[in-house]
Amino acid sequence: MENSIQKSAIGVIDSGVGGLTVVKELMRILPNEDIIYLGDSARCPYGPRSGKEVRQFTWQMAEYLAKQGIKLLVVACNTATAVALESLQKYCDFPVVGVIFPGARAAMKATKKQSIAVLGTIGTVRSGAYEIAIKALSTSAEIVPFACPLFVPVVESNEYEGEFAEKIVHESLKPLIGQAFDTVILGCTHYPLLQPLIEKELGSNIQVVSSAEETAQNVKELLAYYHLANEMTNVAHYEFLTTGSVGMFTEIVQAWLPNVPAQVKQIHL
Repeated sequence: MENSIQKSAIGVIDSGVGGLTVVKELMRILPNEDIIYLGDSARCPYGPRSGKEVRQFTWQMAEYLAKQGIKLLVVACNTATAVALESLQKYCDFPVVGVIFPGARAAMKATKKQSIAVLGTIGTVRSGAYEIAIKALSTSAEIVPFACPLFVPVVESNEYEGEFAEKIVHESLKPLIGQAFDTVILGCTHYPLLQPLIEKELGSNIQVVSSAEETAQNVKELLAYYHLANEMTNVAHYEFLTTGSVGMFTEIVQAWLPNVPAQVKQIHL
């Protein structure tokens, strides 16, 4: 494989800022890899949108990053993964990774009762993608899909800490309290920003997992398999792109990735 391809960046796309939770793990596990992140905050949330719209928006982001010469693409959005991953993997000339199967694997590692609740957007829950992924790993697993449509707007508005977020999480999760599951998948990459509040609401006997670490490990394995890993001596460069407010996006990047120089640029798709 040519050295120039190895030096190319990993592309990460999301409906907004949620995929930064995946970026954080990529930075930890692959500290020498360059990353270009594109969040479509102007059209977020994706969850309530039709599959056709989400597929179109996801392809627009993928095509934009393909023109930047990325070597691998992470679809760090569960809704986009559910409707667009298969077509992206078929037609892109670089590896494409989603977040649903990694999330399912993380849950299966954590659960003791084979009983798992999936918190997701309306679109992800409607797709049944997590049920398919979990059943592929264990036919005996019991799955409780549960939509939390207010979580993404809370995160995108940078209000994921404090009383307002606590109230939203409390009211949203009320119907789940007392059910028999022992593990919860945060089936949206925005949700880990609310994880402390979610854990507090559900109680210490519930294991809460996200797809971020498993996804980053998957990327590491693919880079090695395709001989795309950058040299260990490379000093990583990070670029953040948004279709929405640069100011709001920058604030969230600085809060979630405090040691990373936040160079945020607005683009139009």
